[in-house]
Amino acid sequence: MCAEMKSDLKSATKIMTNSRICFAAVLCALAVSLFDASLWAQNPDQATSASRAAAVIASLPHAKRIDQAAISPDGAQVAYVIDKELTVVSATGGSVREISVDGDLALRQVTWSPDSKQIAFLADLPGDIPSAQVWTAVVDGSSPIKHADLKGYVESPRFSPDGTKLALLFIADMPRVAGPLQPMTPLAGVIDEKIYEQRIALLDLSNDHLTQVTPADVYVYEYDWTPDGEGWAAIAAHGSGDSNWWIARLYLVKAHSGEMHEIYKPKLQIAAPHVSPDGKNVAFIEGLMSDEGSTGGDIYMVPIAGGVARVLTPNTKASPYAIAWTASDRITFAETIDGNSGFGSVSTQGGAVQTLWSGEEWAAPEGHAWVSRSYNGNQLITAVVRQSPSAAPELWAGPIGDWKQLTDLNASAKPIWGKMRNVHWTNGTTQVQGWLLLPKDYVPSRLYPLVVYVHGGPSAACTSHWDERSLGPASAMGYFVLCPNPRGSYGQGEAFTQGNVKDFGGGDFHDIMAGIDAVSKWYPIDSKRIGIFGHSYGGYMTMWAETQTQRFAAAVAGAGLSDWLSYYGLNDIDEWMIPFFGASVYDDPTVYAKSDPMHFVKGVKTPTLLLVGDRDGEVPMEQSVEWWHALRTLNVPTKFVVYPNEGHAFVRPADARDYTLRTLEWFDEWFARASAH
Repeated sequence: MCAEMKSDLKSATKIMTNSRICFAAVLCALAVSLFDASLWAQNPDQATSASRAAAVIASLPHAKRIDQAAISPDGAQVAYVIDKELTVVSATGGSVREISVDGDLALRQVTWSPDSKQIAFLADLPGDIPSAQVWTAVVDGSSPIKHADLKGYVESPRFSPDGTKLALLFIADMPRVAGPLQPMTPLAGVIDEKIYEQRIALLDLSNDHLTQVTPADVYVYEYDWTPDGEGWAAIAAHGSGDSNWWIARLYLVKAHSGEMHEIYKPKLQIAAPHVSPDGKNVAFIEGLMSDEGSTGGDIYMVPIAGGVARVLTPNTKASPYAIAWTASDRITFAETIDGNSGFGSVSTQGGAVQTLWSGEEWAAPEGHAWVSRSYNGNQLITAVVRQSPSAAPELWAGPIGDWKQLTDLNASAKPIWGKMRNVHWTNGTTQVQGWLLLPKDYVPSRLYPLVVYVHGGPSAACTSHWDERSLGPASAMGYFVLCPNPRGSYGQGEAFTQGNVKDFGGGDFHDIMAGIDAVSKWYPIDSKRIGIFGHSYGGYMTMWAETQTQRFAAAVAGAGLSDWLSYYGLNDIDEWMIPFFGASVYDDPTVYAKSDPMHFVKGVKTPTLLLVGDRDGEVPMEQSVEWWHALRTLNVPTKFVVYPNEGHAFVRPADARDYTLRTLEWFDEWFARASAH
């Protein structure tokens, strides 16, 4: 299930309307018009609530987002992408150079040549079907050069070590943007399970000849060049790319033949492969991960020829998510630690992890190349995007912890929400961390509502970041907002992340409820006005929570999972479930049944808003249909909104705004009703 809003959401692809979309449109019309009308009739004060929420939405700041930041190998320059535009700036600050190409093209996925003299990037063509161009640009000011027009989905360009070739991940003729977060292609006609494989392709920059290298029946997720330029270390799996990332293995791929040799079969999920400077080893991250792209676990190393993998960060109380070799025997990494950002270093020879920096903010690499050495080789230079609830994202570069701000893009963006607090509590013997956002204009003598936001995943974490979508708007409405990191989350080490295996809705739910108890003792929270909301795993936990307690005055479930049995047969990514439950729902239905909201639905009394995209492949719309049907049958106040042509992650700004607006309106209405009784 989806982790909380990944930083590299891809553009949506429109697909022609069919019967399933029509069904979604009918449901949407019913939810938006008929049921809304009945609520207005029941509650004339709803107009005031709607006006208040709309005013908050209208007053929200709109910070520019830095999608990628890549530092040159010599540590002298940083290339970054903002609003699909590419810019290069000195790592010490100063004037910038904007890189542009002719046409209405969206630029992305920038990468540096080994000599730091040129960059390569992709340019997406407008239209319903993915198509991209491949460009290079010399950073001395000469015009960019186009090398290829590719029909299909393209990502992850990487220069060869000698700079003469460019490797790419390419899905030829792909009818939509790749990835399970995107709107799925609706089913129609005879279903033959057409599989589009993402392959490593090699582009010769001297003659622009493109060759598909890896086999046609293997999907490659990530890769890294070997220093000799003869191949790659790659994470790959046979079969559908959307569903099989959870069982992917590590391979050595020969660049000339495409021959693949398995290096390592992991016990869990793997990500971020990086070959050592001497070409002898591959480092990667392995752990329990619920989503491709939401990375966390321990750092491992295995010989490139295969052999025994060694864990380099055993028992660390953090979750590394980005790694880089900074010497032949040392790895530098970024991590989530106690809900904060952190950077560390570890020797491949063993020994303790060295903490380089941590802080109560989110300072994170954006992209593949985020660390390099200075001209004289004496310092590590990094490029990071720094942000916090009080400071919008900006690009910084320099030695870790001693960064210099390079951009001033969001100086005018000011938060309209309250202060953030890092809070800790216990559930039995389990230590739990979370973030509490205070209401705007907080006055300790007043009573306030509390809304609990459960992050997606579950392998993810709530962090101290700039949030215009979920926490910020709720605080601006005058609510306390608690974002807990219960067991199953990143930030306290791999054992904690695995803490909800075969126990969804058990320890994790009680961790959340203990957090409500704790903050209710510390702050003036009105026990009559407590709500819960979340998307994906957060949507599941919302549905589950309202079967277990009557404590909530209102609930909002985005892309919620209501019925494990039907979910298993409907979703496009069922391989994710095996590591979390130990078996399929067909082989061990009991382990699923104890965590199944539908088994306990008759206990629900909480007014519930349901929001979902009609082409969601990770948590299909039908899961929300089931919950809506059950609550209506049980006479529980409910509203159901289906967003046509949206997937698991909403990509249309108007839909994302509507999602937030309806969430705020729902809480404001039901909190008002609770106050009146």
